[in-house]
Amino acid sequence: MIARVLEMGGISGMANSIAYVPIGIIHSRFKEPKGVPIQSVAAKGIEGTIEVFPEYVEGLEDLEGFSHIILIYHFHLSKCSTLKVKPYMDDRMHGVFATRAPARPNPIGISVVRLVGIEKNVLYIQDVDIVDGTPLLDIKPYVPEFDVRRVDKIGWLEKNVNKLPVSKDDGRFSK
Repeated sequence: MIARVLEMGGISGMANSIAYVPIGIIHSRFKEPKGVPIQSVAAKGIEGTIEVFPEYVEGLEDLEGFSHIILIYHFHLSKCSTLKVKPYMDDRMHGVFATRAPARPNPIGISVVRLVGIEKNVLYIQDVDIVDGTPLLDIKPYVPEFDVRRVDKIGWLEKNVNKLPVSKDDGRFSK
């Protein structure tokens, strides 16, 4: 199994490392990052599956009652991060934490997808903006009352969010 270890050295009260082990693999039609929609809301109807490893199948109980789920995954094809990046929908550099760029200090991605069905250890999903073979770290149910917030501002994206429907990964953050 794939495990990513982060040395924490010197942070008071913290363990020496953090290791995550995938609970499954995400499958999609996207064989490389280039061309992938950059957010799941722009991937309407794109189908995929999740293969949950057998030792985690029991954890899927009652998940079929949710229409949408949050996937937390490892950007396994991201190149090394920098703290300043030029995101897909802007021509300027921004701090990586003001973007959703995949090349990050901890390359963790999140996507909200539609759960279509579950058969044993396979989840059928739609609105997939994830590369085939991506290691899945966790699944959480999407609950609008918990997850939707009214916001007052969206930073530099205010003038660029209209580009989302046509924006695709151009490979700039891939190994």
